[in-house]
Amino acid sequence: MATTLQLDKGTLVAQAQRSMQQLLPDNAWTARQKLALTCRILFDAGHDSGLAGQITCRAERPGTYYTQRLGLGFDEISQDNLLLVDEDLNVLEGAGMANPANRFHSWVYRARPDVNCIIHTHPLHIVALSMLEVPLTVSHMDICPLFDDCAFLKQWPGVPVGNEEGEIISAALGDKRAILLAHHGQLVACASIEEACVLAALFERAAKLQLLAMAAGEIKPIPEALAREAHDWISTPKRSQATFAYYARRALKQHPDCLADAA
Repeated sequence: MATTLQLDKGTLVAQAQRSMQQLLPDNAWTARQKLALTCRILFDAGHDSGLAGQITCRAERPGTYYTQRLGLGFDEISQDNLLLVDEDLNVLEGAGMANPANRFHSWVYRARPDVNCIIHTHPLHIVALSMLEVPLTVSHMDICPLFDDCAFLKQWPGVPVGNEEGEIISAALGDKRAILLAHHGQLVACASIEEACVLAALFERAAKLQLLAMAAGEIKPIPEALAREAHDWISTPKRSQATFAYYARRALKQHPDCLADAA
């Protein structure tokens, strides 16, 4: 006999969150493995743009982070060819060089001690939206994790290889988890690799939905209180872990070499 049909939404949400904490397993992959998986996941999700874009995560030593090697596409990244670099982009472990545009990641990490993973990419629909110089519009339940959590930089500061771009982008991001960069692309800055990967994938879907809706008519707003409720419901570490695990299982079917040990 049902025992929960008379409970209010707040109680049911709390029950569901407790169940997720107890029943959804933590991911056992290392940071390097999760970063390599993220590269493959986002490649399959349309975030590839030649050699453009950088994906980084903080490493164990303060002031260092892992990133991909310049010259490799997202679909070629594995746990064994990642680089360990310092804030000046000096390579501490690995062969090759980091993308010089990684410099602005150092600025974001310094400004945001809560951030452990940064993803910057140029996916098709985000780039198309960025060319219109309009902010992201959140008007659907699925993309509410970006509601009031996506900044907008309307002025393009140029290629992000100088310290000026690091200052501008980190300041424009503020305390939000995402930013749409006009005439450029997207950036997400999150507490975990899983959260950043899931949000980056969602960002591209959000841009695609916005472009489709704009082509059909006027986008209607959703109630702010309900949007914030959906934001908080979806934006939990356990939800991010579970979604990332699904994406990773899917990616590993196509890219089993991603986690292969070096020969």
